[in-house]
Amino acid sequence: MSTFAVSRSAFIPAAPQDVFAHVNDFHLWGAWSPWEKLDPAMSKNYSGPESGPGAHYSWEGKKAGSGNMTIEAATAPESSTDGAGSIDIDLHFLKPFKNNNHTLFTFVPERDGTKVTWTMSGENKTLFSKIFAKVFSMDKMVGKDFEKGLADLSTVATSR
Repeated sequence: MSTFAVSRSAFIPAAPQDVFAHVNDFHLWGAWSPWEKLDPAMSKNYSGPESGPGAHYSWEGKKAGSGNMTIEAATAPESSTDGAGSIDIDLHFLKPFKNNNHTLFTFVPERDGTKVTWTMSGENKTLFSKIFAKVFSMDKMVGKDFEKGLADLSTVATSR
């Protein structure tokens, strides 16, 4: 079995609930997601609740490929005893290649802000994805995108 995990963290000088709100609502991802900025003309479809568990988002574009995401679970920072929050997302890529990944965002109060960690993990199930993983590092491929996304999330969350 060939698995991978890519993770990046950043300190955002905003309250955990403010940062959480921008990730928990797919409608707000256009302001910070590196892939939405890569392909602003892509088509997007939202279904289910506005935010939180059950919220669903699908996209199709020339540069961003196609896929969909569903928020499986979300713990708002203000509802936890330690002030931390998390969002679990089931992520399906359809094009340019099929793959199913787990994405986790965590929001931990720290000093005068929030430590946000963005992690994507998955399994390379197909022969193509196993060969691809031996040649290309997922960390090198998407790590910089995570860093850019977290920087843009910081800008958005602190612009209020």
